[in-house]
Amino acid sequence: MDKNTEKGTKGSATDTADTTDAGTTGTTGTPRRRQARGERRISQLLAAAAGVFCRTGYASASTNAIAREAGVSPGTLYQYFPNKEAIAVELGGQLLQRAHETHGQAFRPENLRRPLPELLDAVLDPVIAFNCENPAFWALMHGTGVPGIAQEHEELHTGLLARIEAVLRDFCPEASAHELAHISNMILGIFKSSLDLILAHEGEERAAYTAELKTVLLRYLEPMITTTPPR
Repeated sequence: MDKNTEKGTKGSATDTADTTDAGTTGTTGTPRRRQARGERRISQLLAAAAGVFCRTGYASASTNAIAREAGVSPGTLYQYFPNKEAIAVELGGQLLQRAHETHGQAFRPENLRRPLPELLDAVLDPVIAFNCENPAFWALMHGTGVPGIAQEHEELHTGLLARIEAVLRDFCPEASAHELAHISNMILGIFKSSLDLILAHEGEERAAYTAELKTVLLRYLEPMITTTPPR
């Protein structure tokens, strides 16, 4: 039996690290140094988990594999995380926060006032770059079955759809709410399907699939555009 199922889920990584590493004794400054070491250890474990989740998928990953990847003993890992799910929730939460920030950057008002080809570049490039730089995000957001991650990912998905609909509303003011919802879902579906191909390749092949995605979206959207938002 994997030790993931033998331990409870109480407490967070921060709480555990504070208890284990901060301490209450020693010379002045020691608790702060211990806490800093604990934070570095947590980052080390999360980076190791990201690598394992990408290679094996969440379901096949184990705390032992993550500990080996991090170069620590399983006992050291359990000082910070009670099980695999807790690691996934911590890592997923951090990546979701970065994803929200990336979407905010992509959908800045100045980007949305550009002509459609430039708008696609401005919106898609940072989002694709985030996913390429953080492949664990894709691995965790799809198929983990972890309740906390699933709920937050659904919120991210809903928020992204709302952003897309808002952009379309400016470009297609005559479209109904139903039509905007339909088009937005289609755009997001095309993006996600294409992202699978983009993440599976590197270099020139990745760039080629990125260009194809933009071409597909441009040709899909151009016939619907009835106005261009003022610059």
